Amino acid sequence: MGFLKCFCWFLIIGVISFIAGRIMPKHWISFDKFPFAPFDFEMEGKIYKKIGIAKWQSKVPDMSRVFKKIMPPKRIENRPEIKELVLMIEETCVAEIVHILIIFCGAGYLMLWEGFGGILCFLLNVFANLVFVVIQRYNRPRLMKILKRKGYEPKKESAKFACSDTQLQHRRRT
Repeated sequence: MGFLKCFCWFLIIGVISFIAGRIMPKHWISFDKFPFAPFDFEMEGKIYKKIGIAKWQSKVPDMSRVFKKIMPPKRIENRPEIKELVLMIEETCVAEIVHILIIFCGAGYLMLWEGFGGILCFLLNVFANLVFVVIQRYNRPRLMKILKRKGYEPKKESAKFACSDTQLQHRRRT
């Protein structure tokens, strides 16, 4: 019975998080500020290269391949427009938010299935969603570099999901 409860919880949080990610206003996001800006420990992506992300990131499931009409594609043209790059970067932020929320919602597995089964479901949930968080954290600075080369300057006002307090922005200044 515990497995069935956890499976239903998996479906519920999956559907709700997908819908939330699609309806979340993108103007709430400041991708160049905390928590979306690169952290010092990420070493400009070197930490992700050490785990071989370039080799395996294209092998994980991608919702944009399943829901082509609802989600923007994750591939960009050779010479992307600024608008397209900004959309892609915002999508990485939305995906990061959604996967982090799914990780927190995964605590429900521990309540639905006591013992080893619930712990296993919770740990699988954490691992599976951390993979997607890592992919977003790896790709966003790379896209931002391209955007900067095109002369894009982010808006000065802060967004709801961004922290404008410079003491909380744990990122490398360039």
